[in-house]
Amino acid sequence: MRYYIADPHFFHAKLNEQMDRRGFADVEQMNAYMLRRWNEKVRDNDEVVILGDLSWGKPEETNELLARLKGRLYLIQGNHDRFLTDKKYDASRFGWIRPYEELKDNGRKVVLCHYPILFYNGQNRIDGSGEPIAYMLYGHVHDTLDQRLVEQFQEITQNSFRESGTGERKPIPSNLINCFCMYSDYTPLTLDEWIRCDRSRRQARQQADLAEGI
Repeated sequence: MRYYIADPHFFHAKLNEQMDRRGFADVEQMNAYMLRRWNEKVRDNDEVVILGDLSWGKPEETNELLARLKGRLYLIQGNHDRFLTDKKYDASRFGWIRPYEELKDNGRKVVLCHYPILFYNGQNRIDGSGEPIAYMLYGHVHDTLDQRLVEQFQEITQNSFRESGTGERKPIPSNLINCFCMYSDYTPLTLDEWIRCDRSRRQARQQADLAEGI
């Protein structure tokens, strides 16, 4: 099984207290909860692709964390993964560390980057029944105004049409999914689980906006 998750920010107290306001009593409680949620889902032979910003801890702390996380780990490098530049850090826990990657996941292309790519490789690919066969998974923007802007872009794109070579007008796909850890209660999810999670979250937000008259 392959799972994905973005922006855990282990050891990053300021994110808990300010930007994300995660609600934990302290960073130790946050770390313990995220570690438990991870290991409840992931088995030793499962693959987990981390879409950046795994740890704000010192190399020794991060090495200890990596020893406790279950799964075969792969890292898309994030802007806060500063431990990677320290000689005390042990990189052997990762199968690979890259800024960008494209993988196959049950016959679908998955484009992976820490940062959202609005026009990603394979964006317009669909199968015979019209279902998308390419997804762009990202992190970085957490649950912020930047994420709202990405969603607005997607809505505009999905409601736009491109004329094919046969003259047929088709809607433009835009299948970007923010794998922000708070969206999944800090649990790594499969691609299909992220698709469902993303759909449910957006529907809930739309209903909340309608209720507030936005």
